[in-house]
Amino acid sequence: MTTRRPVKKPRQMVVGVIASAADLRFALAMRQPPDLFELRLDCLCDIVDRLERKVSILKTPFIITARDPHEGGAKNLSLQKRRELLSRFLPHAKYLDVELRFARAFKPLLTRARKRHARVILSFHDFRSTPSRCSLRAKASRAKAHGADIFKVATRTDKPSELGQLVDFITDKNLNVPVSAMGVGKLGGISRLLLAYCGSMLNYASLQQSHVQGQLPIDVLRSALPR
Repeated sequence: MTTRRPVKKPRQMVVGVIASAADLRFALAMRQPPDLFELRLDCLCDIVDRLERKVSILKTPFIITARDPHEGGAKNLSLQKRRELLSRFLPHAKYLDVELRFARAFKPLLTRARKRHARVILSFHDFRSTPSRCSLRAKASRAKAHGADIFKVATRTDKPSELGQLVDFITDKNLNVPVSAMGVGKLGGISRLLLAYCGSMLNYASLQQSHVQGQLPIDVLRSALPR
């Protein structure tokens, strides 16, 4: 009888979201930066030249993502434009985040990321509801099959039952990939504290102004994680 090895989980980390020129200025001036930054390239595409000049002096590694408009992305960017932005910043990135449903479309980019030893995050966003634990487990398995190092999920948490489904999912001992989970909506703030406590790998916070309902300030979220 074979014994299933437990998934080796990376250290939990706090991620500061850079989604505006003001966020970038704040990040560059931070004396105590987070474990990682996330560059929301869909939000930053109007200052992309300035951003490229500045990323080398950020004091911590970063994730790059260019979010699809149907999963919360800004500027209604096409698939091709998002691919161009991600390709441009990939040489500087520690992590690449692509939506799970575009894993095949971005397969060459994911391959390039792995060759550069960048870790791959495959993500799923549902801002209307929280799918069942069974559905989320199936998505996590798909992410793993596509080579994800981390599966990220962000869903609507307006009701305790929706938050409960996320907690049930992230505490499932049969998951075969590390998970980052967060809620948005009325219970978004408490969801991020609770899910960090339950083991969420990447925990996203605002540097100045929250960009989604429930996103917490970085100091609040940082205090919730064991160091």
